[in-house]
Amino acid sequence: MNIKRVWNAWCMYDWANSVHNLVIITVIFPIYYQATVPVQEVIDQKELVRFFGFMFDKNALYSFTISAASLLLVFLNPILTGIADYSGRKKLFMKIFCYLGALSCTYFYFFTPDNVESTMIAFALSIVGWGGSLVFYNAFIPQIATEEHYDRLSARGFAFGYVGSVILLIFNLLMIMKPEIFGLENAPSGMTTRIAFVTVGIWWAGFAQIPFFVLPKDEQRAFRSRFLKNGFIQLKNTFFRVQKNKNLKRFLLAYLIYDMGVMTVIYVATLFANEEIKVPREGLIVTLLLIQLIAIPGSYLASFLSEKFGNTKALRIEILLWTIVPIAAYFTTTALQFYFIAALVGLVMGGIQSLSRSTFAKFLPENITDTSAYFAFFDITEKVAITLGTFIFGFILDQTGSMRNSILFLIVLFILGFLLLSRIRSQHVYHEE
Repeated sequence: MNIKRVWNAWCMYDWANSVHNLVIITVIFPIYYQATVPVQEVIDQKELVRFFGFMFDKNALYSFTISAASLLLVFLNPILTGIADYSGRKKLFMKIFCYLGALSCTYFYFFTPDNVESTMIAFALSIVGWGGSLVFYNAFIPQIATEEHYDRLSARGFAFGYVGSVILLIFNLLMIMKPEIFGLENAPSGMTTRIAFVTVGIWWAGFAQIPFFVLPKDEQRAFRSRFLKNGFIQLKNTFFRVQKNKNLKRFLLAYLIYDMGVMTVIYVATLFANEEIKVPREGLIVTLLLIQLIAIPGSYLASFLSEKFGNTKALRIEILLWTIVPIAAYFTTTALQFYFIAALVGLVMGGIQSLSRSTFAKFLPENITDTSAYFAFFDITEKVAITLGTFIFGFILDQTGSMRNSILFLIVLFILGFLLLSRIRSQHVYHEE
């Protein structure tokens, strides 16, 4: 087995799926959402929209949809990862979620003011597909690399993702802002944006074929009814092993807290810049592109800090930098100030995500076979963090009508996450049975 070929193929799934995070979650979809979803009425400066007969604050509905999708993954992934490990079908489940997410993105082509409900369901399913595939993708790390390579491999994966997503985003922005280049100057309003959504699905599913072809093959066990029962048994056994691993348990709690802050910032940054700061669309787009580019060296910087100080110390450094973000954002009133904050987010965004993934992998016991079930707990923690973070953010926003009030609770999360990480000794490789 050519190990470098396998590593690069694994990283190509980051290249494939990260377009969802950038194009759908961060840039084009939220902007198109703001312009397309019809406001039914305005009460106390809150724009209310109708969703299946209920009235929601427009931005809160966006946040609640993310929360609901993440909550679904919390219940779904543990069951499926147990089955995947027992049946030896890790790659199959990765494919199923990948194609679900990609197809959901292509459905956004039909996003108009008349079908908000079905589009938001597709939006939720795209998040389910994205998050669901990642737990199986991450579970390949212990299978294809040794512990001394976890940090660099994880950082390389995120770097691949940032580069790939920026390439597609630039292509889509050219199509939206310069449609004449593509012969689409006479296209109906919004058509180029909806075509951009389709390109995300094609890119995601298309480049995913590389890791699907190269990564270790699934075991050829026939599916039988006992896989469901034994999948639950395997999940239960993994749960008890996680409970007995003191460092792993402590890390997951700290990760839950600080990741609530990280993921909430990532998911709502565009809405905050658009609604509170009134950043011009062109400036916002350029800023988001720069964030992705800055995140590439940021990922490798985190890997360097880990090699020099150990994983948990490096994570605490990253969290200290993250704490500056909501503090500065609360007082931000101009686009220029927002640009400086965005540069800091770019520096620490890739670093804390890649380092969190590799740190968790280092805590795993040696010679385990149920890597999907273990990474299900990592994924559950992230999804609970997204669910709670975006829900609380949306709830405070819905009650007060101001995103600035929602930002205040993010500061507390980063401080608490830092303190919880301080309980874990920092070293390069962790083993505890």
